[in-house]
Amino acid sequence: MSYDLAVWEGERPADGKAAARAFTGLYECYVDTDAEHPPTERIAAYVAALLERWCDVTEDEEDTSPWSTGPLIGEARGPLVYFPMRWSMAEEASGYAATLADSMGLVCFDPQQNRLRP
Repeated sequence: MSYDLAVWEGERPADGKAAARAFTGLYECYVDTDAEHPPTERIAAYVAALLERWCDVTEDEEDTSPWSTGPLIGEARGPLVYFPMRWSMAEEASGYAATLADSMGLVCFDPQQNRLRP
């Protein structure tokens, strides 16, 4: 089982309900499709910044990475990255990921709790 976060480019929605609608639209357009959507520069930069903090799970020899899948950039599609984390590290990793997204002008949404972060 994993804990998921969604981060995307765009205006910050007014509340969790609006964010859930925005996330659903982005998911349907970029993830739930057979079309190829390479990550945008900003999303690629965000993923690279996450990987500066913790290594990719594909390179994790010491079991310290919070990511549940790899390579992490493989979870990025267009202006969206929707990625899973291990439950055991979710609190720390999701907090860092949300703060980083905010610092980069990106929207962070927690689909488990239908709320914006931070």
